[in-house]
Amino acid sequence: MADATALLDDLRDETESLDALVAPLDAAGFATPTPAEGWTVAHQISHLAWTDRWSLLACREGEAFQDRFADLLATGDDPVEAGAAEGVGEAPAELLARWRAGRAELAAALAEAAASGRQLPWFGPPMKAPTMATARLMETWAHGQDVADALGVVREPTARLRHVAHLGVRTMGFAFVLHGLPAPEAPVRVELTAPSGEPWTWGPADAADSVRGPALDFCLLVTQRRHRDELALRVSGPVAEAWLPIAQAFAGSPGPGRPAPQHD
Repeated sequence: MADATALLDDLRDETESLDALVAPLDAAGFATPTPAEGWTVAHQISHLAWTDRWSLLACREGEAFQDRFADLLATGDDPVEAGAAEGVGEAPAELLARWRAGRAELAAALAEAAASGRQLPWFGPPMKAPTMATARLMETWAHGQDVADALGVVREPTARLRHVAHLGVRTMGFAFVLHGLPAPEAPVRVELTAPSGEPWTWGPADAADSVRGPALDFCLLVTQRRHRDELALRVSGPVAEAWLPIAQAFAGSPGPGRPAPQHD
């Protein structure tokens, strides 16, 4: 439970960091387009509030989550787009209040679910509360990157990136399956340099395949916030080479990724 408490503290800090970025914005600021096509800052915050609401339902009413998820799919609409659009017409103060209240309630529910150790339903595979908290942190950081890019803000990377990187590594097989490919059996060694300069590693040291580079760059890749050509990642081996173009730390259908940079 101590680890879950530390994780939830990091989730709180990540959401507060993004909150501090958007809180001063007026309606025009919330209407600023972000790098996600068709999404403004308001879309980004509304999406986080929508996902928090579904996460809360998964924590507290698992059967209701399954029923409502089935109903959602039956509409034929894109639920992610619909959820993001919910807050576009709201006043910024109302949208922020809804997001803040929802994430506070979710934090309490995740703490209760972590103590019980039970599996929680989700749009992808079921997961336990610590994994859901990690996913919420990853999403908050990733959508926060879109907001920061839209506002021209360069964020200082923190040790919280370790959670994002860990999820990026754990979802390697998931990314292959999403693209109709068999999950690789060969392991990949991932060696990243943390913002502090310390090494973060996953996988056996003698693996034939490897990915090495800054933790920030790896996190930008697995959340599809930057194209690989923009990042200082060194890749060796066929499995690692096949993985990076399709890497995806988030649930749902394969994302289109970000376009390669244009060179004159």
